Amino acid sequence: MILDKLVQSTQKRIEIQKQSISPAEMEKIADETEKRDFEFEKALARDDMSFICEVKKASPSKGLIAENFPYVEIACDYEQAGAAAISILTEPEYFKGDIRFLEEISRSVHVPLLRKDFVIDTYMIDQAHSSGASAVLLICSLLDTDTLRKYIARCDRFGLSALVEAHDETELRSAVSAGARVIGVNNRNLRDFTVDFENSLKLRRMAPADCIFVAESGIKTARDIELLRDAGVDAVLIGETLMRAEDKKAMLDELRGKA
Repeated sequence: MILDKLVQSTQKRIEIQKQSISPAEMEKIADETEKRDFEFEKALARDDMSFICEVKKASPSKGLIAENFPYVEIACDYEQAGAAAISILTEPEYFKGDIRFLEEISRSVHVPLLRKDFVIDTYMIDQAHSSGASAVLLICSLLDTDTLRKYIARCDRFGLSALVEAHDETELRSAVSAGARVIGVNNRNLRDFTVDFENSLKLRRMAPADCIFVAESGIKTARDIELLRDAGVDAVLIGETLMRAEDKKAMLDELRGKA
């Protein structure tokens, strides 16, 4: 199963990185990095729909998405187009990402950055903070409720936001129990990569009214955005649709219904 392979790959990657910078050293670096002020969740707490635009070269389900990949330029385009935040894939084997992308983009844009990876160790949270992230992705299908709670507390220590991702009602309950303030619902099942757009609409009705609710995956048209807005969704995370668009500002305007 692809999710199991992603976890195994991540475990190997982090163990190698720990040989270069120990967990104690990484924690010290994170503690010495300027504390964030939860700007990611603040940026999403707008009256209208907020857009998290994703910098993504490839994915296991779609393969290579962007052969030409000037990631800093793409992030700057997103910022100029009005993105509330930018999501950056840092998983190298299956998504062709790199923590370096986050570091370099953080020096070129001013909107909050989400480290999108398969976080299975607090080391990755410390690393995200020291590399310029304002938020990290925590996936309920990888982390039990107690671990989610522990990782959210680690994020709070640095002023980072945690986007806690659920896919079904059981995972949503886990996110709520762990104290998630920002809940993302992935319309793509990470185990078989099937997409069900209705998933966000269904789980929005079950989520706390006061959480920041983010819909992820399979969002392609202004009509999709309209349906999500009407359902009370606060933000959307858009990846492939924007990455495949030659004119990213025009596509974002189209999704907003401004085209």
